[in-house]
Amino acid sequence: MTRIIADISVSVDGYVTGPGAGPDNGLGDGGEALHTWAFSDDPDDRLVLSEGTARSGAVILGRRLFDIVDGPGGWDNEVGYGAGEVGRPPFVVVTSSPPESMRLTELDWTFVTTGLSDAVAAARERAGDLDVVLMGGGATIGSAIAAGLVDVLSLHVAPVVLGAGTPLFTGGPTRTLVQRSVTATSTATHVIYDVV
Repeated sequence: MTRIIADISVSVDGYVTGPGAGPDNGLGDGGEALHTWAFSDDPDDRLVLSEGTARSGAVILGRRLFDIVDGPGGWDNEVGYGAGEVGRPPFVVVTSSPPESMRLTELDWTFVTTGLSDAVAAARERAGDLDVVLMGGGATIGSAIAAGLVDVLSLHVAPVVLGAGTPLFTGGPTRTLVQRSVTATSTATHVIYDVV
């Protein structure tokens, strides 16, 4: 059965980017520390990364995140979702309007302009029997959890306090989480919750 998994790296103080994030500074000041685990040689970090990408039938991201990953300093053959792993799944972007041009034309992109629920439905259709991963940004994941669209929340808590940046949560209804697993490494604590 296809699950909708919100999967994101976050600082101990709840930020998914450092301060000053934008197209030319994707993760913000100090934000690179959030993703140290994804480039780690630690076998547990590698396992978390490979298991997550292997189950990804489709990936959802918001337009601001798309603009960063498609920008000049964004993804390439070495860096990006699925790079160096089993392959890159189709991507679904939630946006008010599709971009006029793209740099990453070799990837499979779908742009949904009718809202997050429709983006989840499009991604679920593309995913087949695999999972749909909401990779961010923070506003997209927060909105999806608030709307009751998420089955699993997978947090990669980096051992850094950023002090400011883009918060993962800015409000919304109460959601009960059931902790399913915790894997601690030197670069992150990987926590998986079912969203009830």
